[in-house]
Amino acid sequence: MDIAIFTLLGVLLGSFLNVVILRIPKDESIVHTSSHCFSCNTPLKPWHNIPILSWIFLGGKCSFCKTKISIQYPLIEFSSGLIFFILATKYSVSLPLLLVGFSFLTLLALSMIDFKYKMIPDSLNLLAIVFAVFGAWSISGVFHNLQNALLFAGGFTLLRFTLSYILTSSVKREMKKTETSWNKNYHRYPFIEAMGEGDIMVSATMGALLGVELTLVAIFLSALLALPVMLEAQKGSEEEKRVPFVPFLALATFIVFILDTPILNYIEANY
Repeated sequence: MDIAIFTLLGVLLGSFLNVVILRIPKDESIVHTSSHCFSCNTPLKPWHNIPILSWIFLGGKCSFCKTKISIQYPLIEFSSGLIFFILATKYSVSLPLLLVGFSFLTLLALSMIDFKYKMIPDSLNLLAIVFAVFGAWSISGVFHNLQNALLFAGGFTLLRFTLSYILTSSVKREMKKTETSWNKNYHRYPFIEAMGEGDIMVSATMGALLGVELTLVAIFLSALLALPVMLEAQKGSEEEKRVPFVPFLALATFIVFILDTPILNYIEANY
C-alpha cells in the first residue's frame, strides 16, 4: 500500500513538474497562473488535469481548440511515478526517501529544460542540491552529504578552470601565428568555456546523493551514455553539435543510485 501511494504521489508531482518545465524557462509564475491551453489560452477544467488519463481520454488534443497536446505531459507524469515506484521498492517509504525523490524529480525537470532550451535554471539546480543534502537518514548523514556536494562542486570548478585555460591558450597560440603590427594590440581570440556552471551544480547534487566513489562511477557512466549521441551530433549543424549533458548526468545518477550495492561490491572486490 505504501508503494502504491508513493507511486501515485510521484505521478501527481509529475503533473506539476510539467508546469515547471514549461513556465520557468519563460520566466512565468508556476503558482499564480491557472492551467490553460497554450494555443487558445482557455482555462482547463479539473478533469482535464488528471495525470496521464486526461491525455489518453482527450486523444492527445485540447478539448476546446483540438490542438495537439505534447506527449511530454504523460511521459513526464509516468516517469515521475516510475522514479517514485523504483525508489519505494528499493527503500522503505520515509521522509528522507521523499526528499531524495524530490531531488530526482528536480533533476528530471532540469534534464527536460536542458534538452528543450539548452539552459539550466539556477533555482531548480539549487533546489535539487538542497533536497539531496537533506535526503539523509541521520543528522551526520546531512553533513556528510553536504561535504560530498561541496567536494564535487569544488572539483568540477577546478576542472572547468583548467580545461578552459588550456583550450583558450591553444586558440591564443594559433592567433599569434597571424599576428601583425596592425592587430597585435587587439584581443582577437575568444574565451572558451569547457563546462557550464549548471553542470558544476549538478555534480554537487550527484555528490550528495551518491557519495564519492559512486559519483565517479556515475560521471563515467554519463560519458558512456552521451558518447553515441555526441558522435552522431557531430554530423549536424553547429547548433545540433551542442548536446545537453545534464540528461545523461541525471540518468546515470539514478541508475547508480539504484544499483549502488552491486557497484560497491564490484569496486571492493577489485581493490
